[in-house]
Amino acid sequence: MRGREARFTCCALRPPAGSPCSAGAAAAAPPPVNRWGIELLHLTRRDLGSWDCTPRREQLPFSVIGSLNGVHMFGQNLDVQLNSARTEGTTVVWKSFHDSITLILLSSEEGTSELSLERTLDMVFGAMVLIVGLEELTNIRNVERLKKELRASYCLIDSFLGNSELTGDLTQCVDCVIPPEGSLMQETLLGFAEATGTAFVSLLVSGRVVAATESWWRLGMPEAVLLPWLVGSLPPQAARDYPVYLPHGSPKVPHRLLTLTLLRGLELCLLCGPRPPLGQLEPQLLERWWQPLLEPLRACLPLGPRALPEGFPLHSDILGLLLLHLELRRCLFTVEPSPDKEPSPEQRRRLLRNFYTLVATTHFPPEPGPAEKEEDAAHPAQRPRACYLVLGPGMGWQLVALQLGLRLLLLMLSPQSPTHGLRNLATHTLQALTPFL
Repeated sequence: MRGREARFTCCALRPPAGSPCSAGAAAAAPPPVNRWGIELLHLTRRDLGSWDCTPRREQLPFSVIGSLNGVHMFGQNLDVQLNSARTEGTTVVWKSFHDSITLILLSSEEGTSELSLERTLDMVFGAMVLIVGLEELTNIRNVERLKKELRASYCLIDSFLGNSELTGDLTQCVDCVIPPEGSLMQETLLGFAEATGTAFVSLLVSGRVVAATESWWRLGMPEAVLLPWLVGSLPPQAARDYPVYLPHGSPKVPHRLLTLTLLRGLELCLLCGPRPPLGQLEPQLLERWWQPLLEPLRACLPLGPRALPEGFPLHSDILGLLLLHLELRRCLFTVEPSPDKEPSPEQRRRLLRNFYTLVATTHFPPEPGPAEKEEDAAHPAQRPRACYLVLGPGMGWQLVALQLGLRLLLLMLSPQSPTHGLRNLATHTLQALTPFL
């Protein structure tokens, strides 16, 4: 499989004494990973259990799992925090949550970064909380029952490790689209939310938000990213009544996630308490609000991979773009422009994701904390506004990033685009997209 190649392991922080994962020995260098897969291991004081998310795929040897967890625990006992390590062909990242569970991710993808792997682990743990709740993960009473309950999260976790068309797992922003008749969609959605008595309502296409109520937009991270991603990862159904926990807003008390399919790939989502019952959302209610918008709804279906409506004015040199609103935590991501040109959509996604990682860690880091702000006020430093990268021999594709205010735009451009015009092209593109995000 091209793209992301990863292995995933889950361990408790307190395994039983004498078990392989309690050893303080240094980890043996793991072999290069040829196929990505998932393997979960959970250790408790009472017993040792392991379970496999994807049994059809090659598993890590138990000795390697034990060594990886053992070297991490050995460092903790010496007050040393082990976050990541690299071998010739593999990157390993450890991350602990709530002094209860340690997640370990191994990737053999060329050019992978610790930032992307750390954020993947954040999403994985968020997915586990979303499905079973924080209490089950921090106060484990029955290991076998937890294994069964976590199976409901495997599909979602798999989607983080695969070659997804979404980017919220990396950017920590909600993937959105620009619908052809956005104001009409928003007005109808608000009327439907009022009719059902539900404040948290959104319209999704292939896991991306088309329109949403203000309450939905105010959801915290990571559930704002996880809920659309969950709906996009589930098999198609006409309607669902799905219990979910909110990792940030309500990690111990479940809510109900109701989904209603308007068209294949286009779903209404309602986050609510005991009411309304799913049976109350009758077909007549859906027809009353959404039948008049049938054609605009159909026009939304291609927006899954494309994000932008047909005919949106983009320069012909643009091969892909990623636009982030850093305050609203929303993003637009597409690699569909000029589909007849090289490289493939999968390569474009990988290159843009890698470029975002470079930009986020080197050129446009997150907002500084209070102490850093005071230091910056005393000694103001020059902050970059734009940067570009020309890919090496035989490719020539160009990547440019531009930050203006709260918006950050990344573009992938064909080799024919003149280097001296990159910033001007990015500025015009950002100005064209600003009214929509």
